[in-house]
Amino acid sequence: MEEPISRQEVTALLQEVQAGNNQALDILIPHLYRELRALARKVRSGRASETINTTALVHEAYIKLASSDALEMKSRLHFFRIAARAMRQVLVNEAEKRKAEKRGGGAEVTSFDEGLYEKGMKDDELLSLHELLKQLERMSERQARIVEFRFFAGMNTDEIAELLGVSERTVMRDWKVARAWLASHIRKAD
Repeated sequence: MEEPISRQEVTALLQEVQAGNNQALDILIPHLYRELRALARKVRSGRASETINTTALVHEAYIKLASSDALEMKSRLHFFRIAARAMRQVLVNEAEKRKAEKRGGGAEVTSFDEGLYEKGMKDDELLSLHELLKQLERMSERQARIVEFRFFAGMNTDEIAELLGVSERTVMRDWKVARAWLASHIRKAD
C-alpha cells in the first residue's frame, strides 16, 4: 500500500493534472479513491443494511466524480466538497429507487438531531432531508453545505470551517440555525 500524500502534494498534483500531466493523474487517482473510501466508511459506519453498503457507495460516488468536473478540483478540500455532494446524490438515488420498488413506503422523519446520523436514516428520512436541504440551500447555501458535510461526508466542525474558509464559531452558529430550521420543517410535515 502506498504512503498517504500530504494536502499540499494533492493540491500540487491537481494543478499538474489540470496542466495535462497524466503521470500526476496516475499518482492522484489511487489516493483520491482511498480518501473517498475513508469518507464513505465514516458516513456509513456500520449501517450498510439500511442503505447502500460502503463499497457500493465508494464505487458509485467514484463513478460520479470521474465523469464530472472532479478532475478540475483546485485542492483536497475542493475534493471533499465534490465528494460530499456525490455521496449525497448516490444515497438519495438509491433511497428513491428502493422507495419506488416498495410502492410507497410510509415512515416520515419526526425529529432532526445528530442521533439520526449515528443510528442511520431510513430511505424516507433521507429523502425528506434531501428535499429540505434543497429548500435550505435557496435560503442559505452555507448552512445547507454544513448539514451536507456533517451528514454526507462525516466531517466535524473544524474540518467544515477549513473547507468553507470560516471560523469554527461560524460553523457552530450556522449548524444550530440550520438544525432548528430543519427541525421546525420536519415537525410541520408531521
